[in-house]
Amino acid sequence: MPSNGGWLLALSVAALTVNTIGAATSERTERNCSVTPPYLPSTAVNTTIRLQELREHMLPMNISAYIIPGTDAHLSEYIAPRDARVAFMTGFTGSAGSVVVTQTKASLWTDSRYWVQAERQMDCNWDLETDFSIGSVAEWLIAEVPPGGEIGFDPFLFSLSDLNLEFSNRSLRSIPINLVDRVWKDRPLSVKYLCFSERSWQIKVDDIRTQMKEDLYEPTALLLSALDESAWLFNMRGNDIPYNPFFYSYTLLTMDEIWLFVHMNRVTDDLKEYLNASCDGALCVQLKSYDSVLDHVKQYVATPGVKVWIGTEYTNYALYEIITPQDKLMTSTYSPVLMAKAVKDETEQRILRDAHIRDAVAVVQLLMWLEKVVPNGKETELSAAEYVNHARSFDGNCCRIWRISPNLLHRFDFSKSLTFITIFRKLTVDEMYLVDSGGQYLDGTTDITRTVHWGNPTALQKEAFTRVLMGNIEISRTIFPTGTRGVNMEMLGRRALWELGLNYGHGTGHGVGNYFGVHEWPVGFQSNNIPFRAGMFTSIEPGFYKENDFGIRIEDVVVIVPVDTKYGHNYLTFDTVSLVPYDRKLIDTSLLSSEQVRRSDCSLHLYLSSGSIDTMKPLGGCWFLSWTHRDSMRRRSGCSPTQNPSSTQDLLPPPPFRPH
Repeated sequence: MPSNGGWLLALSVAALTVNTIGAATSERTERNCSVTPPYLPSTAVNTTIRLQELREHMLPMNISAYIIPGTDAHLSEYIAPRDARVAFMTGFTGSAGSVVVTQTKASLWTDSRYWVQAERQMDCNWDLETDFSIGSVAEWLIAEVPPGGEIGFDPFLFSLSDLNLEFSNRSLRSIPINLVDRVWKDRPLSVKYLCFSERSWQIKVDDIRTQMKEDLYEPTALLLSALDESAWLFNMRGNDIPYNPFFYSYTLLTMDEIWLFVHMNRVTDDLKEYLNASCDGALCVQLKSYDSVLDHVKQYVATPGVKVWIGTEYTNYALYEIITPQDKLMTSTYSPVLMAKAVKDETEQRILRDAHIRDAVAVVQLLMWLEKVVPNGKETELSAAEYVNHARSFDGNCCRIWRISPNLLHRFDFSKSLTFITIFRKLTVDEMYLVDSGGQYLDGTTDITRTVHWGNPTALQKEAFTRVLMGNIEISRTIFPTGTRGVNMEMLGRRALWELGLNYGHGTGHGVGNYFGVHEWPVGFQSNNIPFRAGMFTSIEPGFYKENDFGIRIEDVVVIVPVDTKYGHNYLTFDTVSLVPYDRKLIDTSLLSSEQVRRSDCSLHLYLSSGSIDTMKPLGGCWFLSWTHRDSMRRRSGCSPTQNPSSTQDLLPPPPFRPH
């Protein structure tokens, strides 16, 4: 999925046109602001008072507009409830959104996945802007902010690349005190964190210092702002951010000192001992208050002869603007920590593969159960979410489930917070069912999307599904030189759809971590992702969505591996680690090439024949194999005839759980 960020406030650029396909559900629960009185569904949030209070705070600032982005002070994609300022102000809870408020208007920008959700959750105080491009925001500001007007923003919530100070007679004003926080009386509090050990943090620190020492620009310090940077460097995890094991932090690393800025009231004696916090050597972490980072960086920058290295994508503007003069600043798009984290070593690759094997068992259990019970007409999207949540809980390494909740188990409403009607609506055999889910395991993060149909799919549904599958296969089978960028092959995922004039309005893939973020930058297929190298993991997830009808997405996680070619060296390809089969009922094999047929049918068999079935057997590997191969009636070694029953009902393991 695309992340929420990167739109520039360049008020002189023209609007760009985005051709996307909206997503919607069949229920008519959207607002109607064109009638008198306006119609608002029960899911809409009344924002009149909070908007009025925000505008009152804007008046003494003498600002014409105030910008509210959907991120936090670490420019995270996933944010804690206390940082959900867009949701608080608008009622809209989708993960991609930015807001601008003036004294007379208020507008939300979001992409096509969330248009229907926004119409359900916002009241008529808000306009929905469906052009999520750079130019749309710029033109709106030019139209609404008079010449000479000032636009307020919180510098902690913007990166360097988010801000272009060359305006057409409009100017930005940095306001360090967030105005939404002044209005938000019951803003949630932070929570605790814990330690998580992989390679020692001391080895990682030494490796990063070596990169600093060898850099031609000779940085004396590295400032880390993204939450996954400090978490990776110190092998620590927390739970400040829902579904992501991160904690609020900054790190300032020099050649002989380390400062970690955290909430000190959550620091235990064990943590101090783990970080060598009682000494003052080069491998001793000095713990400082989270809120003291600005003062500490200012103090360090005032020292003669220093130069601070920052990654511009995840350093907020508040920190950037205090690193002066410019000869004390060194920039790169991404920090060396993010670059190092992107490439998994052999151990990380192995355990991340293992996590996907075990996760496949839980997802297949879900699909088996749904195939059996949906015809009875009693199950909902909520009960399906509860079932797979329960199935994953049997894995001792699964510490917390990611995105398994009613808000992300859905047919075709790509929202992070579905309405009451959607999650309790009964599932039927006459519809497409899209489930995008994954688990947070102690050895890896999983992400998989499957689309199934329990009845008789239409010709369009089968053709669209098959062409989405073709896009997935065409990327996954590609052989390419080391250093190729994902954006240069992204169109392979769309080509089969383009041939019919179809498309999808989201990204084609993103990096995946080892008990980290499920959207792990900077790996993926977007223009700001780094070149592919062996050891990187990414998703491949083309899709198609027909408004008010159905949605399709096929998402697999792959690892980039070396490949032998006849003449060339240093070539790579993708090795799929997701093991949940595709719905054969939706595949029109007449559209597939022989190689595409082979890959859609055989990749699971090849993987399991290598010995991975041994990992699955304790979790039900034989019934897993039987169900996944039931269409072709294949049999594999290790399963006796009595373990290969002919009916799906017999294949189901005795579920100790019944959703309510």
